[in-house]
Amino acid sequence: MAIKKYKPTTPGRRGMTVTDYSVLSKVEPERSLLEPMKKHAGRNAHGRITVRHHGGGNRTKYRVIDFKRSKFDVPAEVKTLEYDPNRSAHIALIEYADGEKAYIIAAEGLKVGDTVMNGPSADIKPGNAMQFKTIPVGTVIHNIEMYPGKGAQLVRGAGTSAQLMAKEGKYALVRLPSGEIRNFPVECIASIGQVGNITHENVNIGKAGRKRHMGWRPTVRGSVMNPVDHPHGGGEGKSPVGRPGPVTPWGKPTLGYKTRKKHKASDKMIVKRRK
Repeated sequence: MAIKKYKPTTPGRRGMTVTDYSVLSKVEPERSLLEPMKKHAGRNAHGRITVRHHGGGNRTKYRVIDFKRSKFDVPAEVKTLEYDPNRSAHIALIEYADGEKAYIIAAEGLKVGDTVMNGPSADIKPGNAMQFKTIPVGTVIHNIEMYPGKGAQLVRGAGTSAQLMAKEGKYALVRLPSGEIRNFPVECIASIGQVGNITHENVNIGKAGRKRHMGWRPTVRGSVMNPVDHPHGGGEGKSPVGRPGPVTPWGKPTLGYKTRKKHKASDKMIVKRRK
């Protein structure tokens, strides 16, 4: 998918680029697959901010994506390719032979009018989904389940892909985009091919206002705050951090400090870490 540039009519326009959406279908989203999205601005269930710098942004509706792909051996036609404001990847509206409609993550190369299928009888072609035990070794995949029946959790962003490296007994060995190599149960479902919209990473935001439309608020450096607000604050002129390493506003080490403690059941599936 191409990247569009504009004439530098303003300073913000000068470096700004956008994705060329001409390949997408010019239709309204499927109403039966839309849900309202309430804004939380980085707050948890208690109303406390747990993720800073969130708030504002354009109003959006959530598109219900079929991450489980559990309707086996029923062919479906790709009706439209659409933009999704909630993710970097594009989505495809498919209609099964029995009339049921669903949104799926659009694979690279998927076009309107194509047929996709889930299950063991599906071909090895972009957009189809099946269990690891029926996918040939070496196949490029995306939209990967970690636990059978839970729905895809990994490799869903624009342009990402993983590769099935080997199969042995109950497990399939997969190399993820981060470089991590890990085992997955062979009953887990994955989609064939690479996620579409591969030029997404080349888009230049260009101006601060465009980031505000996405719901991002300004980030202030700790070094320009007062000591009461941040451990890096205070001092005469530009001052160094003043302690062994950079820290968060609450004094915890940052920039490389490992905080992962849970997920022991998941950790044992990792064969080679990304670092």
